[in-house]
Amino acid sequence: MATMLRTPRVETRRSRPKLSVVPPPQVDWRMALPVLRSERVELREARVADAAALLAVLADAEVNRFVSAPPKATAGFEQFIAGTARLQAAGQALCYVVTRRGEGDVIGMLQLRQLEPGFRVAEWGFAFAAASWGTGLFAEAAELLLSFAFDRVGVQRLEGRVVTLNGRGMRALQKLGAVQEGVLRRSFNRDGADFDQALYALLAVEWRASRRVASQMVH
Repeated sequence: MATMLRTPRVETRRSRPKLSVVPPPQVDWRMALPVLRSERVELREARVADAAALLAVLADAEVNRFVSAPPKATAGFEQFIAGTARLQAAGQALCYVVTRRGEGDVIGMLQLRQLEPGFRVAEWGFAFAAASWGTGLFAEAAELLLSFAFDRVGVQRLEGRVVTLNGRGMRALQKLGAVQEGVLRRSFNRDGADFDQALYALLAVEWRASRRVASQMVH
């Protein structure tokens, strides 16, 4: 998994977006991912029909600069989505497509996979279209996924790796409350070149505490 995006602009006057989940909480996410909505974005399960849109997002050299080389054709993304569906059914991973609410255009994707059986420890990654950078859409989408991961999937520790050259990506994780725990030297290879990665982690207990504080500040 990989982490990439421009840092969302801080919007101090905007109240915290209301989050909603469809279908009801009792639906097993392994069978069907619930739709997650905020004020401006909607997260839904990735479909094979999304392959062309995801190719368009990740074909941008600025978007895929700090990640493993993505598929170069729609068929490759179709295989990726089909493979993710199998991992979801096995309870090992999931992939959300991010769209603009009310418009439906795909602007990115969010991935989550277990690092330990049972999803107690997990890793996440994301990719967003360059046109969405600096709009705050990533922050809304990330909050939806984090709440789902901690409250529904049962994640207690969520890790993210960022190439140390990707300062914007690191700042984005920091704004969400993630803590840098170290540097993984020469842990990522792209086109024959080795890069260091920063290891970030966010704990469920920390996330819930920060949400309580934020809620008190709004009200």
